[in-house]
Amino acid sequence: MSERTRTSRQRLFARGLALALSAGVALASLGLAAGAFAAAPTLSDEQFKDAQFIYFDRCSGCHGTLRKGATGPAINDEEMLKQKLSKLEETIFEGTDAGMPGWGRTGDLTQDQAKLMSKFLQLPAPIPPEMGLKEMKASWKVKVPVAERPKKQQHDYDIDNMFGVILRDAGKGAFIDGDSKELVSIVDTGYAVHIFRASATGRYFYTIGRDGKVTMTDLYAKKPAVVAEARVCLDARSVDVSKYKGPKGDFIDKYALVGCYWPPQMVVLDGQTLEPLKVISTRSSTYDTNEYHPEPRVATIVASHHDPEWVVAIKETGMVWLVDYSDLDNLSMTQIATERFLHDGGWDATKRYLLIAANMRDQIAVVDTKEKKFVTKFETGVKPHPGRGANWDDPKYGPVSATTHLGEGLIVVYGSDPAGHPEHAWKVLREEETGGPGLFLKTHPNSNHVWTDATLAKDEGDNQQICVFKKDDFDAGANCWQATDRGKIVHFEYNKAGDEVWTAVWDKDGEIIVYDDKTLEVKKRIKGDWLVSPTGKWNVYNTVHDVY
Repeated sequence: MSERTRTSRQRLFARGLALALSAGVALASLGLAAGAFAAAPTLSDEQFKDAQFIYFDRCSGCHGTLRKGATGPAINDEEMLKQKLSKLEETIFEGTDAGMPGWGRTGDLTQDQAKLMSKFLQLPAPIPPEMGLKEMKASWKVKVPVAERPKKQQHDYDIDNMFGVILRDAGKGAFIDGDSKELVSIVDTGYAVHIFRASATGRYFYTIGRDGKVTMTDLYAKKPAVVAEARVCLDARSVDVSKYKGPKGDFIDKYALVGCYWPPQMVVLDGQTLEPLKVISTRSSTYDTNEYHPEPRVATIVASHHDPEWVVAIKETGMVWLVDYSDLDNLSMTQIATERFLHDGGWDATKRYLLIAANMRDQIAVVDTKEKKFVTKFETGVKPHPGRGANWDDPKYGPVSATTHLGEGLIVVYGSDPAGHPEHAWKVLREEETGGPGLFLKTHPNSNHVWTDATLAKDEGDNQQICVFKKDDFDAGANCWQATDRGKIVHFEYNKAGDEVWTAVWDKDGEIIVYDDKTLEVKKRIKGDWLVSPTGKWNVYNTVHDVY
């Protein structure tokens, strides 16, 4: 990584961590100066800030803000002091077979940065400050008031087939026309955006950055632009909107919910203006040992189709909360015990069951959001990571769902139709190897294919592969090929029709490859100096209707 790139990324990330960096992370405030720990290394304030940026950027998602572990193991200073600095440096640079990327091999960290991080891990973790409504509202901006927004779309693009694309390290999002493949607009977002979420009407796209900044882009505008923003966390990864309309009221696009990593809480916002309205702490006890946990982070949020509720996975405590948004003044929640270290997940084909990975327990947990209860959990492979997942009709077993894995190159298919095929429900039915440990898989009702990446593969070239399975001949195994000679392949999304698949070449130069789903041939390579570190991409129609 060049000095210029590193400095630019730090400046972007500092927007989200400004409070933390000004609230007591200096070494003196931690008692680390002058050899407070005999065996601990020493870092200057500037080195400490550099290391903290790298930690939040690359490490905290798996190891936790306080380093207490989740998807990755706990890496507190007491344990790290038992390790040789050279061994820590090697692990950071080379990665592990359990699914941790080799940050040096991937080009994300230099050898000197890996050495810096090995020292940082032997120092106590700094505790960032809390955030309340006062701090959140200080950052809240309505750039275009609701009354001044257009009543109908001001362009000829098909909004349903528009794509939102994360430009991760640039702190921006791109909107691309799915028909012409033309760039429509680029907007400023938070740093290292994790997801785009479409409003229930499809008019707005919401993003959430790892710096806790949430933005709202109006797709009706002649040139789609951010109309509201707010910073409601210091570290975040999830957002969704209210989608319910029925006997209990009309809540279409009324509210948005952001899930924070730090502080450990959820924030309800006005769905039209992003005004922060209510903070809900997630601090509580683990479901199994009933021990208090100081950092239960919000992993996945999906909007229920049965009630005015958000379905929220609380990572460290192993709880799924059904948060009723019909009356914020008299808030009610159903708390469902499932399994610890919840991460990614989504709906089955009926949009009744939440299927979510408890990846450090190597399990998928199932929650019935209609009956509001836990159903079951079952083992798949090493660290399942389905993204939102993939659903299809298997010729032998009926409706099924699937997951990839962070810890091994494996796709597992399991039954997900307890009503029509109870004998197969929530049982592993098929297993096939992929090109290596991956992050995402994707399919579409109009496709006969299931696409998977191998982003975390360690062997050179493997993380540049795509593997595709046929739904009607899954046991035949994957058709795999190397899609690029640089960067990493990550994430797939179909167009509205389900006959094209978009994937990203994740590196600083960036590229989006568009495939014909039937022939698996390249239809278009989207390039440009604006396409900086593209990762996830979301089609408006598929996101509104939970098509995956």
